Amino acid sequence: MRRLRALLSGVATAALATAGLAAFAAQQASGASADATALSNRWYAAAPYLMPHDNNPPDAGAIMDASGLKAFQLAFVLAPNGGGCSPTWDGTSPVSSDTAVASVISAIRAKGGDVSVSIGGYGGTKLGQTCSDAAATAAAYQQVITKYQLKAIDFDLEEPEYENTAAIAREIGAAKILQQNNPGLYVSVTTAGTADGTGWFGKQMLNEAKAQGFTPNNFSIMPFDGGFNGAAAQTSALTNFNSILRSTFGWDEATAYAHEGFSGMNGRSDTGEYFTQADFQTVLDFATSHHMDRFTFWSLNRDRQCTPPDNNGKTSGTCSSVAQSDWDFAKYSVKFAGVTPPTTTPPTTPPPTGSCTAAAWSSSAVYTGGNTVSYGGHTWKAKWWTQNETPGSTGEWGVWQDLGPC
Repeated sequence: MRRLRALLSGVATAALATAGLAAFAAQQASGASADATALSNRWYAAAPYLMPHDNNPPDAGAIMDASGLKAFQLAFVLAPNGGGCSPTWDGTSPVSSDTAVASVISAIRAKGGDVSVSIGGYGGTKLGQTCSDAAATAAAYQQVITKYQLKAIDFDLEEPEYENTAAIAREIGAAKILQQNNPGLYVSVTTAGTADGTGWFGKQMLNEAKAQGFTPNNFSIMPFDGGFNGAAAQTSALTNFNSILRSTFGWDEATAYAHEGFSGMNGRSDTGEYFTQADFQTVLDFATSHHMDRFTFWSLNRDRQCTPPDNNGKTSGTCSSVAQSDWDFAKYSVKFAGVTPPTTTPPTTPPPTGSCTAAAWSSSAVYTGGNTVSYGGHTWKAKWWTQNETPGSTGEWGVWQDLGPC
C-alpha cells in the first residue's frame, strides 16, 4: 500500500518550518510548554495524513484557515535506516534531536489544532522489526509521545512488516503498553484493505490483538490499491471488515462499527484507481450513518490539483490527479469531526487542446504495436501488445508513446 511514500518522496522544503520555527523558538526562549489542550477524539479520528519532511509539504496553517481542519496525522516514525531501536522520522531524522517537525507541531497548536503521529507505513524498517521485544518497542514510541506531548498515535501496520509475525506481536504489545501507560491516549491501528475487508495478514494481526487482550479505539482499513472501483467497492469492503471484527472479537454489529475506521486515498491511487470528491462524500455518509470511529485519508500532500488536472494519467505524491480546489478532500475530514467547513467554488476541468480523433482507451481492449488511442486529452501509440496498462503509466517497460495533445 501507499507506494508513493517510498517512490515519490521529495526533498524537504524550506517552507516546512518558516512559520513554525519562529513559534518553536519563542516557546524555547520563554520556557513555555509545547503542549496544547487536547482536542476531542473525533478530531484525532478525522486527522488526514501529512508528511512534514517529504512530498512538497504544504503549510499546515494555510490548510487550517482554508478548510477548518484542526488535526493532522504526521507520518512516519520508523527505525533508523542503519538499524537500531530508536525512533526517527522517515528512517533518517532522529526524533531525539528533531526541531523541524516540532516547529510544525508548535505552529499547529498555536492555531488551536493538534497532531497525532503515525508509525510504520509502507516501506522502510519499522521499530517492531528491530526492537528486541514489546517493552523495548513501547519505550521507543514513548520517546515520541513524551517529546511531542501526544494525545493520539497511529500504528500503520502494513507491508512488509505485517508479514512478520514476531514484529506484529511486538507492535501490538507496544500499543497495549502505551495505552496502559498513557491514560486517555487515542490509539488507531491501520492496515491493508481488500474486497473481503482485509487479507490474511490483516486477520492475523487482529488475532494477535485478541490474544494479547488489546483493543484500540479503532482498527482501520485502507480500501485502495486492491482493485477498488469507487465508493461502492469501498463501502462493501467496510461492511465485510465489520463482519471480520465481529467474528474475531465477538462484538455485535454496532460495537464493531464503533471500533472500525476508514483510511482512503484521494484522487488517483498507486494502481490507477480514482476516488473523487463524490466518492469521499459517499464513504463519509456510510461512516457517519454507521457510527464508525474514524475517517481519514492519504494524504494532505496530495490534496491539490495537478497541472494538468489529470497529471497525464499518472499518480503523484504532491497532487491528486483529479480536478479540485486546494484542500477539498480535507473538508470531508472536517465534516466527519462534526464541523461545517468553509465553502469554495467548485473546480472545473479545462477542456483538452484540440479534439481527440482516436478511440478512447479501454482497459479491457487488446492493443498491438501501432494502435492509437486517446486518453487524458492526449493521443497515445502502443509500441507492442498490451492490455489494461493505462496510457501515461510507466509500467514495467512503458508501452505507450505520448504523441502529444489532441
